[in-house]
Amino acid sequence: MIFTADDIQTRLRREPFVPLRIVTTTGQTYDVADPKMVMIGTRSLFVGTPSIENPAIVETASQLQYSVVTELRDLINPLMYC
Repeated sequence: MIFTADDIQTRLRREPFVPLRIVTTTGQTYDVADPKMVMIGTRSLFVGTPSIENPAIVETASQLQYSVVTELRDLINPLMYC
């Protein structure tokens, strides 16, 4: 399945929000515990990694083309994956 900006935006807006793991074609994963850590663009998305000192602030960000996103998995207990 190829994910679009709308697919990911819909998933991030789910109420209540359920943390998720973004999986790419290379097997790289990006955990999202807060939808504010993801910025949706027309051709790609940016996934922020929260700072340890202040999780509301992005430490680093990764740019992903939609074509490399292969799966969006729910994280039942996101603390298990940190």
